[in-house]
Amino acid sequence: MTLASIGLWAGFFGPIQVLLAQQAEAISATDKKEILSVVLGLGALTSVVCNPLFGAFSDRTTLVRGRRLPWIAGGALGGALSLLVLASADGVVVMAIGWCGVQATLNAMLAAVTATIPDQVPVGSRGRVGGILAIAQTLGVVGGTGIASASGSIALGYAVTALVLVLSAVPYCLGSQDVPLAADERPGPFAWGPFVRSFWVSPSAYPDFAWAWLTRFLVNLGNALGLLYLLYYLQDVVGVSKDDAPGRVFVLTAIYAATLVLTTVVFGIWSDRTGRRKVFVIWSGVVAALAALLLAVGQTWATAVVAAAVMGCGFGIYTSVDFALITQVLPGAVDRAKDLGVINIANALPQVVASFVATLVLQAVEAAGGSVETGGDGFSTGYCLLYLTAFAVALLGSVFVTRIRSVP
Repeated sequence: MTLASIGLWAGFFGPIQVLLAQQAEAISATDKKEILSVVLGLGALTSVVCNPLFGAFSDRTTLVRGRRLPWIAGGALGGALSLLVLASADGVVVMAIGWCGVQATLNAMLAAVTATIPDQVPVGSRGRVGGILAIAQTLGVVGGTGIASASGSIALGYAVTALVLVLSAVPYCLGSQDVPLAADERPGPFAWGPFVRSFWVSPSAYPDFAWAWLTRFLVNLGNALGLLYLLYYLQDVVGVSKDDAPGRVFVLTAIYAATLVLTTVVFGIWSDRTGRRKVFVIWSGVVAALAALLLAVGQTWATAVVAAAVMGCGFGIYTSVDFALITQVLPGAVDRAKDLGVINIANALPQVVASFVATLVLQAVEAAGGSVETGGDGFSTGYCLLYLTAFAVALLGSVFVTRIRSVP
């Protein structure tokens, strides 16, 4: 499972961190930000639909080998094929189709991977296991970014990422201990009406689930605003050259990963032992938000390095403990993958919102005569406002965790 998760997140973040931004710039240097925003936004919309949808199908899968395995295997193969489509894209349309394909297939895989935790791990161990999966996610982010930065070409970066995705899923598929759907848990005859209505989880009936969704949405929106234009931030604000920028993104990602690994399992185990979740989630969200504040006011390479370390510390704790908290507020056991898919909308939807918010913020500053692209020779008002927005929404998400009542 850990290895499959590494390949999964490499498939997501190699493109997100480096390759898509490079591809957008190769298509049009003058419209790169708009192209990247549109492609990422369409992909995120695809994710919003596909994660809970495939999660619900996974909940209803009755194969003897298990209900999660076919979606993990199929998602990995489909993701690899979609990455190869991206490798051949020389225009915005094919680029968007390829990225939407990646999002659809890898979200099928993600929904199944996520659901195996409440399927098989007791509540008292979920903080530790969440920490392990957070490390796997981080290794995937670092690996995907490293592949993209070192490959030397956009097409080769996509091809190698596709190969890593498939190879990393093979051990899980061959040695899976997936749990098949019990006979007494099998749903009745399929009908589209009840199926579609099942995606609505009433906030009045399950208020803690609703608050958990909202807090995760806001924290991830802050994170998405911070990462969306990171490559362009280094080039156009810090003043890093176009050739050096992908390598600098990899350095920041590695620093982020190192501090995340140092914190995530330790605090996940600490949370398990104390039985407390909210205090860890609240303060880790605040720390992660501070990274955006540093990027807003610092705008130097040294500040970016410090921000990466701060983000790693905060988000490492947040990722492991918040996942454990969420598994404790799910409405029921039968529809775990679907309900976690609804939660995962709070991971994907911020990518849509961030794409439009970031574009609007930077264009508004330019229209008002403010500075955006300074090349390292001045202070960027546009990126300052963008990262202040990221700080504010992430901080708000941390505050709202206090509204969750059923989990200490």
